[in-house]
Amino acid sequence: MRYYLLSTLLWFTLSNSLAQKIHAHNDYEKPRPLLTAYEQRADYIEADVWLQNGKLVVSHEQPKAGAPTLDSLYLKPIAAFFKQYKDRPSQERDYTFSLVVDIKDNPTDVLPKLLALLQENLPSFNRAANLRAIQVVISGNRPKIPVYFDYPLLQFDGRPSEVYDEETLQHIALISDNFRLYSQWNGEGEMSDVDKEKLKRVIKRAHSDKKPIRFWGIPDTPNAWKQLKKLGVDVLNTDKVVECVEAMR
Repeated sequence: MRYYLLSTLLWFTLSNSLAQKIHAHNDYEKPRPLLTAYEQRADYIEADVWLQNGKLVVSHEQPKAGAPTLDSLYLKPIAAFFKQYKDRPSQERDYTFSLVVDIKDNPTDVLPKLLALLQENLPSFNRAANLRAIQVVISGNRPKIPVYFDYPLLQFDGRPSEVYDEETLQHIALISDNFRLYSQWNGEGEMSDVDKEKLKRVIKRAHSDKKPIRFWGIPDTPNAWKQLKKLGVDVLNTDKVVECVEAMR
């Protein structure tokens, strides 16, 4: 419970200190994986992960031979940041982020491998011990909700369609959903009032649980980012991190 209260306090503190949270969608596909999103101070950095020949590799589709590993692309560089900055990921005292691991394979097979890798650099990924540590958030193919408790190092990407009790909420980092379930808006002009009301309802529910909310599949344009911010969307899902930061912060 103490960890939950501290984490909740940290979320509110960081939420109030930034103009807008940014989720670097499919970060691994960018010319400089991790680094550009890190330099732009993204709040969530996403990697799609598969299990290939006993190793966790990063790829959007079924990986080919030689796909980069999660360890080489993200975990080891993150650990190097903590070594360089003495138990912080950055020289900026208040900056930290979440690494969103979007599992494309069976989570029962992936999670033990992931936890073993995190244990190799535990101080960098144990937020219970260090509130500036990188929180690993599991998205995509998640395990069944009752076993969330078996993974104390991890948080999970929730859904509006799922119901969580107070104890389970301690293991939910944010609420995410497909924007297209609520609107077919293309990002031009104004979103319809009907669609705005649909979004407001789900946003209100996430906030009542003290969780930030993200929608994937949004129109990835400055106009859309600004309208979604006005509606109360906490985390903007974007493939254009630099442009989004410039527009929103």
